[in-house]
Amino acid sequence: MRDLIKIIDNFKGKKIGILGDLILDKYIFGDVERISPEAPIPVVLVSEEFHTPGGAGNVANNIGALGGKVFIAGLLGEDDAGKQLLEDLVKRGIDISGVIKSKHKHTSQKMRIVARGQHIVRVDKENNEYIENHIEEKIISYIEANISSWDGLVISDYAKGLVTKKLAKKIIELSNMHNKFVIGDTKPVHATFFKNSYLLTPNYKEAIAISGLADVAKAGKKIQRLLNCNVLITQGAQGMLLFEKDKIQHFPTIAQEIFDVAGAGDTVAAAMAISLASGSNLEQATIIANHAAGIVVGKIGTATVSIKELKKDLIENGL
Repeated sequence: MRDLIKIIDNFKGKKIGILGDLILDKYIFGDVERISPEAPIPVVLVSEEFHTPGGAGNVANNIGALGGKVFIAGLLGEDDAGKQLLEDLVKRGIDISGVIKSKHKHTSQKMRIVARGQHIVRVDKENNEYIENHIEEKIISYIEANISSWDGLVISDYAKGLVTKKLAKKIIELSNMHNKFVIGDTKPVHATFFKNSYLLTPNYKEAIAISGLADVAKAGKKIQRLLNCNVLITQGAQGMLLFEKDKIQHFPTIAQEIFDVAGAGDTVAAAMAISLASGSNLEQATIIANHAAGIVVGKIGTATVSIKELKKDLIENGL
């Protein structure tokens, strides 16, 4: 426990680079008292609206909330959503010098409508075409110029078009060359892009899809072998499985109450990154990430966890 608290005390000021799909998460909260006369659907009377960074922005937000210094690279459209998202990132102290604006691609958005604590519907707006070569080169140049000063890097790939095979391969090569860890949080369609990364963090369904195997232990071993990396599989109520070298470790879930799992994977990637940057080994980082995820699923929306909350949870529900 003392070692874990010491690691958390080292979070402040750790420099993490993030490459990934930037998404604006919007939330509309309200109440339902009647059914629409126009169609058999609920009428939501809005009481509150807010927006927050999603996707790679949520990973950045989580690392920042834990005291890290974040440098983010990604792509936004020249639209109102992109402007809002940039403002949100700057407000949180995140370095946006690696963010590129494009006239040819609109900013990805996820709008969730919630009534009486229940999700009614989610509306997505996105353009999943892969980025152009000149944008790839700009991002690579940005990473090349900055990676030596970072403690590690996260690639947050929501398969919205930013992360290409060439880009992922080059970033992983750069990370290994500079002896920096790179954590890959990706969709199954891009899993092969992440060969030779330090850690991959799929959830249960993603691990099954990547491996083609129904048994989670066999799936993790296969991914580990195919991609030459460590693997952390998150399983919701079943906890987490860490595959490191020839060892498999199970970590029971920490969550007391689950209100919203949105963004929990981002929290795991963020907590793993800042823990590794602060001197933890993979087992210690997983314990910390497990507690962070247990806290964040007890909140509504793409939320973050603070150092104070994390320490309190470790002490009350720890080893």
